[in-house]
Amino acid sequence: MIVLFTDFGLEGPYTGQVKAVLYRTAPGVPVVELFADAPAGRPKPAAYLLAAYGVWFPPGTVFVAVIDPGVGGPRLPVIVEAEERWYVGPDNGLFELVTRRAGPSRTWEILWRPETVSASFHGRDLFAPVAGWLARGERPAHEPCVAEIGRYGDWPDDLPEIVYVDRYGNAMTGLRGNLLPSDARLAVSGQAVRQARTFSDVRPGEAFWYENSNGLAEIAVNAGRAADALQLAIGTPVAVLR
Repeated sequence: MIVLFTDFGLEGPYTGQVKAVLYRTAPGVPVVELFADAPAGRPKPAAYLLAAYGVWFPPGTVFVAVIDPGVGGPRLPVIVEAEERWYVGPDNGLFELVTRRAGPSRTWEILWRPETVSASFHGRDLFAPVAGWLARGERPAHEPCVAEIGRYGDWPDDLPEIVYVDRYGNAMTGLRGNLLPSDARLAVSGQAVRQARTFSDVRPGEAFWYENSNGLAEIAVNAGRAADALQLAIGTPVAVLR
């Protein structure tokens, strides 16, 4: 299957145009919209989301992953292969956590260019066709890059920030829940919240954190919106208290 991980949104033409290219390039291959509202223009928090949610998909999956504030600039377009999954998108740190956690991985610079490519929509003109070819079983014709293309070693293995707020007002962090002590509290916006297994384990209106279904520590309020109650947004710092 082909999985879309973008900040394009569902309003306007962008997601629809990318899907049209995919259907034309790889007819019959299912296209899944995983995130259309990944952190807009922010590859760093998006990288932690992609690493957590990408591993849920089976080997052979092709990701069109586009959080690309530098589109048309000097950043390179790349293909990444990690744990038998394929990722197509910009080399701006978006794949840093995917490759770091996967162990051995391979990266290719995309050398192919279509006859016409816009300066501002590589998701449609460059990344989508390449992803379609990969989904059809075609593989890069040239050798992978020997040296690392982008290096973001100063990014932590787990990011102590809010990286996503869902439609319910729950706030995901870049911290993996299974690496936190069960008695740890997460401090955000001047308030410390305790860990619970799920919503019904706390009183209505109470804030808590839990390990969500894809392994990230997530801050929530039972029968409420944590983002509103605690004034949380992408980039809000999170401290681990023991």
